[in-house]
Amino acid sequence: MTGNFALIVAGGRGMRAGGSVPKQYRVLGGKPLIRHTIERFVSHPLIEGVCVVIHPDDRELYEDAAKGFDLIEPALGGAQRQDSCRNGLQALELHTPQNVLIHDAARPFVGQDTITRVIESLSEETPAVVSAIPVADTLKQADNDQLVQKTVDRTNLWHAQTPQGFRYAAILAAHRSVAGNNLTDDAAVAEAAGLSVTLTLGNPENTKVTTADDFESAGRLLTSPTPDFRIGSGFDVHPFEEGDHVILCGLTIPHDRGLAGHSDSDVGLHALTDALLGTISAGDIGSHFPPSDPQWRGVDSAVFLKHAADLVADRQGSIRHIDLTLICEAPKVGPHREKMRARLAEILSLEVDRVSVKATTTDGLGFLGRKEGIAAQATATVLFG
Repeated sequence: MTGNFALIVAGGRGMRAGGSVPKQYRVLGGKPLIRHTIERFVSHPLIEGVCVVIHPDDRELYEDAAKGFDLIEPALGGAQRQDSCRNGLQALELHTPQNVLIHDAARPFVGQDTITRVIESLSEETPAVVSAIPVADTLKQADNDQLVQKTVDRTNLWHAQTPQGFRYAAILAAHRSVAGNNLTDDAAVAEAAGLSVTLTLGNPENTKVTTADDFESAGRLLTSPTPDFRIGSGFDVHPFEEGDHVILCGLTIPHDRGLAGHSDSDVGLHALTDALLGTISAGDIGSHFPPSDPQWRGVDSAVFLKHAADLVADRQGSIRHIDLTLICEAPKVGPHREKMRARLAEILSLEVDRVSVKATTTDGLGFLGRKEGIAAQATATVLFG
């Protein structure tokens, strides 16, 4: 259990967007807008439960939009957004959350990495965190006739977004203490109650769908999303020791020496593991499998690679290609290349044509040229979203 819950606020009428139903239930890309938003949170590995705040008249629309999801019983909205959020927070009380992320239903493009950053920023010392993006445009202040009065310094100015994350007990107490003030967002409630509020980076695509034009823009974004490709690299080297074989890419290859190392010393799988971890900024192989820990002595390095692949999948990543280069004078890689590709494809559940294995030498230069060990460098390409 993570102790992290999401509260999706959908209690408004939202008629500025046009249509015969509130905007959160209008169809966007073949399904209700709110369903896109719910999906972002129920699929996140750090979110334990999701509750939606709905208008009392929208129960049937909500049930249809949320069909198939295992959600907490919805809370009923109040007269103002602040009332709706307070009702939703109180509905979560039985689940004893540690943290709660409050998000607008009309923001269906929140990134998984944004959700993660908000959660990871919360602590006892940081009870309130707002996802936001720095103001990049020049700002003008005008009078009622739209006559410019001055240019506003944009230094340290941010566009606030949602989700906004909070220590649950602190934000519930804040809502109760400032009820009736009609504040515009939950960070304002936290500020009014004396809580310190911290910013964390949001994502520019996380726009709020409000008008008919916004729906058109959102539809284009769904049909032509910007691919989020990330490339990670890895490098590893192991010296030779006494032995009669080496393990490379999961294969046992006869040789007049073995490779020294804490696990099975599979230099290829180690480099690939670091490459995959690099795509999610999750440290290196040693931080997940410390060489000082005896449980990893002699273990099959496929365990490491599969762990990294699972972490990528948890972040909604899809491995599109891996490229591995083995650097050594001996043993010869060529005769084993296709079996290596097949084994890597098996471990990572990839098509073989997405796996590249190459070999090279240093033309006799350096410790590799002196046949003192084997090195490997790897690149992984992953698509997120």
